[in-house]
Amino acid sequence: MVFNHFRRSQPKEPPAPPAEPSAPSQDQTAAPPDDLVETAIPVVAGERSSESGKDIPQSLERTRGGIFGAVRNMFRQRPDLNEAFWDELEERMIQADLGAHTTADLVDELRSRHARQRFTTADEAQEALRDSMIALLGNERASLNLPEPMAVLLVIGVNGVGKTTSIAKLAHLLTGLGRKPLLVAGDTFRAAAIDQLKIWGERTRTPVVAQSPGSDPGAVVFDGLQAATSRGRDTVIIDTAGRLHTKINLMEELSKMRRIIERQVPGAPHETLLVLDAVTGQNGLMQAKTFAESVGVTGLILSKLDSSAKGGVVFSIAQELKLPIKFIGTGEQLEDFAPFDPQAFSAALFK
Repeated sequence: MVFNHFRRSQPKEPPAPPAEPSAPSQDQTAAPPDDLVETAIPVVAGERSSESGKDIPQSLERTRGGIFGAVRNMFRQRPDLNEAFWDELEERMIQADLGAHTTADLVDELRSRHARQRFTTADEAQEALRDSMIALLGNERASLNLPEPMAVLLVIGVNGVGKTTSIAKLAHLLTGLGRKPLLVAGDTFRAAAIDQLKIWGERTRTPVVAQSPGSDPGAVVFDGLQAATSRGRDTVIIDTAGRLHTKINLMEELSKMRRIIERQVPGAPHETLLVLDAVTGQNGLMQAKTFAESVGVTGLILSKLDSSAKGGVVFSIAQELKLPIKFIGTGEQLEDFAPFDPQAFSAALFK
């Protein structure tokens, strides 16, 4: 996976303010660090931004040893590909959180291939299943759109999925690549969300723009974009509310934020990243459908993958949403954040 557009340019003059009124900000911006790496470094999926970070195989230890391990073991323990084998395989794949629809499609395809070419060993059948799962995820590594002079990334998701932590990890990764991120505390609905983002800003040495709880999120976004322009920050990462009084209120608020972003930076947001919790499985898929229907999602961040004993929801997401998974959370440390590699992910499940 390669991050595009790493050219350095001079920041543009601040554009005209939006129609929505802007409140005075309580700018929590820290002085930019002096040691940011200025050299553009391409990131390839599977590579680590830090030697201490977990890679994809390490993050899947629970999944391999858990329910998906039972799927893998079937090919070793039951070499006869009879009707009972197919029924049990389907049951175990559903338990691994691939979902009924995705499981049925994969098993039907595997049975059809067996009928056509007759697998001589269970290993051949397992290899065929792995190939089908890789094909479902796609072979291409998704890229992150980072245009110059400023890229705007909107991060959405319900409360508790690891959204703010994922934002911090993304900022940490991009800083290591020579980008100059700035964080915007657009979740003004919860005081804890603002405080958490400030703490992560300190830990990652990333400037944070925030206002007091209950402030207009649009005003915070406007101030954040203005601050990024005036200070030469080239990547703005915006946190958003994961819950308001109703789903309609939440989606209307997100739409308003998008309008302000578009007026400030034409063509932005350049990415709208939806964070999903891998542990929630199929419930996370339902959340993703709700957001995808209401907001223009461009890609997914799958958090807490290391904590899930299932992991099969990745394949349901790929089939049901047709959205690229761009990053996965592979642990609790800042470095535990990897660009998603479909082949490495599928291969790790069958090790």
